[in-house]
Amino acid sequence: MTLRTNLFGFAMLAAISLGGFACKNSAADDAKSGPIAITADDKGFTPSSVTLKKGAPASLVFTRTTDATCATEVVFPDLKIKKDLPLKTPVTIDVPTDAPRSLTFTCGMAMFKGAVVIR
Repeated sequence: MTLRTNLFGFAMLAAISLGGFACKNSAADDAKSGPIAITADDKGFTPSSVTLKKGAPASLVFTRTTDATCATEVVFPDLKIKKDLPLKTPVTIDVPTDAPRSLTFTCGMAMFKGAVVIR
């Protein structure tokens, strides 16, 4: 091994030991707030799962991008919300984040499903 290789290895070890390469350990770090775009197409909803920060204002903005889908509306059964998704027109749904919970959303026929987790 060369001196250069040894120095590189030592530098990497020192960086890791001192926390220079920290990993995310908490799923809460992935929680979002604000408007989040969701596409409705022939594959369903993308993303199909969203994690929101408890207490932070959040909304989901659904946009249907094709006629070749049954996702012409979105339904939130627990919130008693049902909204049409006109083609290529963003539809915003405000999501209450006052308490930790899981909410589901579906297309009108419940063939495509998604989830919102509030943490």
